[in-house]
Amino acid sequence: MPSIQRDYYEVLSIERTADGEELKRAYRRLAMKYHPDRNPGDAAAEASFKECAAAYEVLSDPEKRKRYDQFGHEGLRGGGGPAPHDFSRMDVSDIFSMFNDIFAGGGGSGFGNGRARQQGPARGYDLETEVQINLEEVLSGCEREVDFTRMDACEKCAGSGAKPGTKAVSCPTCGGQGKVQQTGLGGMFRMVVACPSCAGRGKVVKEFCESCRGKGRVPKKRKLSIRVPPGISDGQAIRVRGEGEPPPIEVSQNGEGLRGDLHVVVRIADHNVFQREGEHLLMELPVSFAQAAIGAEIEVPSLEGPQKLTVPRATQHGTPFKLQGLGLPVLQGNRRGDLVVVVHIDIPKKITPQQEKLLREYAASENKPVLPEDQGFWKNIKDKLKG
Repeated sequence: MPSIQRDYYEVLSIERTADGEELKRAYRRLAMKYHPDRNPGDAAAEASFKECAAAYEVLSDPEKRKRYDQFGHEGLRGGGGPAPHDFSRMDVSDIFSMFNDIFAGGGGSGFGNGRARQQGPARGYDLETEVQINLEEVLSGCEREVDFTRMDACEKCAGSGAKPGTKAVSCPTCGGQGKVQQTGLGGMFRMVVACPSCAGRGKVVKEFCESCRGKGRVPKKRKLSIRVPPGISDGQAIRVRGEGEPPPIEVSQNGEGLRGDLHVVVRIADHNVFQREGEHLLMELPVSFAQAAIGAEIEVPSLEGPQKLTVPRATQHGTPFKLQGLGLPVLQGNRRGDLVVVVHIDIPKKITPQQEKLLREYAASENKPVLPEDQGFWKNIKDKLKG
């Protein structure tokens, strides 16, 4: 049986309206999270990494994205595009560019593919964590403390990876250049790649720092207070610039580079009364038959306390009433949604003899047939046996 492929937008956790920049940020964040180098031996992480790469390959190409939006995965197969990820169908320079982004955070390590090398300092990994809030906090916004662990520069060696009192020396393989030439296809072409011995740094450490074992980075716990804005949706991320990790020692030069960002994904707990639909809130209001038939003024709950609602005469089951402006705020907007109250006529499971008498009189006035009065379980059985 063929495996079921997940929707590519779901894979990258983005909306279908996401632009190229949102797409790239989402892919980079997930690529960092699931990259095999950060999850050695984790088959599930490797599968997720490949799935994210396949989704990014399709959605970053306007033509493939158009076919995918119209026909789904079948459209890619029919149009010749790869349904699973297939590096052999990609432009070689795009493959190099993709891995430059992953390992250097967009700084690039400079493959000899004919394109200009990307400029700028190396960039560290982005990190992701989660916070949970409730619906009342969506209304007003809130402050949250997040605890997370990130790789940070080793204090003992100042991030160099070298034993204190020693320094890195020039790499003997590349002579301190950080690059070597490689030939391919029987010597038909040559390309310049990062030196495998020093990972492009041009220097190697002979005596490792005991604290970080030559990595230049150690895990550190960090606590941070963030502001969650009003109107945020479940699954949206708040980006805190510069709170990610510094560049790995392999791609940083002399310890320099930009920190990545921290992405705080907001999760919103389910509410026991309200259901959210964008900026609107929905709730079910139980009313009695008498209230629906005759009309009533009822108090209904809202996120800001009880509100008055007039239920007019002859209100039918399922009738919605809109209380304007009592929903949630629009994120980065100056308006609020509505509270929609849906009437549910509640039929009691038990009634008193007096209530039953009144209901029978009412049914008789309508000339509507109803069941006879219940005269007891055993009498009903005897009547059935006699009949």
